[in-house]
Amino acid sequence: MKRPSRPLPHSTLLELKRWNTPTLYNGWEQITRHDHATDAFNVEETRDFMPQMGPMVGYALTVVCEPSNSAHPKVNPHAWSDYRRYVASLPGPKIVVVQDLDKPRAIGAFWGEVNSNIHRALGCVGTICDGAIRDVDEMTNAGFKALARRLCVGHAHSCPVRWGGEVEVFGRKIQPGQLIHADKHGFLAVPFGDEQHLLEAARFMDSNECQTLIPAARGGAGKSLSTIRAEFDAAAAQFRKDVKKKFARRGEW
Repeated sequence: MKRPSRPLPHSTLLELKRWNTPTLYNGWEQITRHDHATDAFNVEETRDFMPQMGPMVGYALTVVCEPSNSAHPKVNPHAWSDYRRYVASLPGPKIVVVQDLDKPRAIGAFWGEVNSNIHRALGCVGTICDGAIRDVDEMTNAGFKALARRLCVGHAHSCPVRWGGEVEVFGRKIQPGQLIHADKHGFLAVPFGDEQHLLEAARFMDSNECQTLIPAARGGAGKSLSTIRAEFDAAAAQFRKDVKKKFARRGEW
């Protein structure tokens, strides 16, 4: 599938960035036709190396690397330049999704200080890399967020092998142009067609929790356990009623 012809306004992306990824998931599950138990998010553990930067949001651009294979830079000595042309050709903000063919090993890093600064200049805000990174402090200083598998020392024979096609990272297949939201919890690769109402749905679900479940759970001081249970049951019923009215679906509770 191709990237939607009308991406979300930048203002909407800025608002999406104010929420954590689980909150976006709670909204997404109400508007999608996909299986919210198996689709769109990472199924393997990721590590956020810059949690202090908060969430990142952008459109996926994809690349495959194999740092252990010395043949790649010899076969295509212009790979980096050609790849950067591809990166520059796409509108931002962009998140670089890197499939490392050396998985589960980590022979070398695709990312370091120089590469992150170059990508930041080309409109990229971060990466989801199913491999290793290095220079984590310098990447942070560049304002380039990274979810990756681990750190490593060297870059080995790292270079782009191919780009612009489907990749698989952390057990999830991702297409170029998918909207991605990611933070320390993992990432949500929003299926095409689910972008437009995502912010509205996330806002509603968060507000619904704040008006029903959370006050019931936090307001139990001095009350008996039976009263707390009864009040929470009533709050959960109201939560479900609100979700059904808005989305014709059942909420988490």
